[in-house]
Amino acid sequence: MKLLGIGSRINHSDYGKGVVTNVTSKHYWVTFIDNGLETIDLDSEFEVIEAAEDEVDTVSFYEVERSLKSILKKWSDASEVVTIADKWKGGKLIMEPRDSNLKSSEVPIDTFFHKITMVRDRLRVMEQKINSSNLEEQDKIDLQQYITRSYGSLTSFNVLFKLKTQQFVGQRSK
Repeated sequence: MKLLGIGSRINHSDYGKGVVTNVTSKHYWVTFIDNGLETIDLDSEFEVIEAAEDEVDTVSFYEVERSLKSILKKWSDASEVVTIADKWKGGKLIMEPRDSNLKSSEVPIDTFFHKITMVRDRLRVMEQKINSSNLEEQDKIDLQQYITRSYGSLTSFNVLFKLKTQQFVGQRSK
């Protein structure tokens, strides 16, 4: 049996996807996306997503931590936990047409809030992709301005966020 090295990615039937952060003579220490740090036996059943070379004694904890953050950002679709303000929990969004003969529509506000935060997350991913692209600097700036304006258009929904730090921020006036 060949040992997996630190940084290897696995999928465990009980714990989900994770990254090997340490190896001992009997165990892998694996940080799982949904379950945190777990110790599993070397001969446990799991799927190897990506194996890293076994260089356990030459890697510092700092390098492991840096690698883990990089791997989780690259391969995880997990995003920041965003909480709706308490006063809106369990509420509903009611949309009434001007024409009273037409039926109104109700949407659970938690569902609506989830969709708003997904838009925000997708804008952030787009921002990261623009920043890391091979575009000319002026093209990057132009695209960033569109994203900033999009954030500004979404500031009306800031009332739904529990934490001010998670709200939309548009272009600030000088």
